[in-house]
Amino acid sequence: MTDMKKYVEVSLGSFMISHGYDQNNKEIEERVVVDGFSKKLVAVDRIKSVSEKYILTDYLDGRWIYWEYLESYAEVKQMLTEL
Repeated sequence: MTDMKKYVEVSLGSFMISHGYDQNNKEIEERVVVDGFSKKLVAVDRIKSVSEKYILTDYLDGRWIYWEYLESYAEVKQMLTEL
């Protein structure tokens, strides 16, 4: 039996991409503001942390994305602990 990739469905909105750091060790951020939230399936193995405001995931080329989400922290925590 092969391991199936696990996903959680969350409503994601605006996000911030971290592109790394400049020569002064200041984080290079790109903020993207969207209207509302969209349901998305997020691969659990891409999630690095969850706070009360953001889900942090990895992205292409070593970048990170901080996603705003609609569900409560407790709901997201429950989804992840039930896997």
